Amino acid sequence: MTDRAALSDLVHRYAANVDDRQFDSVTALFTATAELTLPDPPTSLQPSHSHRGQQAIAAAVAAVTRVVRTQHAIVGEVYDEGPRPASARGRIACIAHHWTQRASDADEMVDVVWHLRYDDEYEATEAGWRISRRALTINAIETLPVRRVLPRDS
Repeated sequence: MTDRAALSDLVHRYAANVDDRQFDSVTALFTATAELTLPDPPTSLQPSHSHRGQQAIAAAVAAVTRVVRTQHAIVGEVYDEGPRPASARGRIACIAHHWTQRASDADEMVDVVWHLRYDDEYEATEAGWRISRRALTINAIETLPVRRVLPRDS
């Protein structure tokens, strides 16, 4: 039970740190040799681009700075023992909002919503549980109109 709570805390901290754009804190949640595999939406919704090591992961995650604001909502978590001692696996369901100014109209804001899942592998380290592998799959993308977004500096 303690491990499940720690794993849940890990994935929620990842989401909060991405939304807060605390990229150093995001990368600290990964092992030194971790791999993050991301899709290339809207062309590809399945994991296709691999980023290895904390520096590459930091650069990949920092791509969210291209949007006005993000908000990740963890809506499901399933954890299992991993294939080795001190390892675990997780399947995390998430809805990620990406509030974006339309390039064609600076006054128009949209919410690009990703319904996604993370397929994770975790390792227990001296610093606690860390992500050793994360693959993001987007199950659906929807675009919604937005009336107003709280500025980043609020």
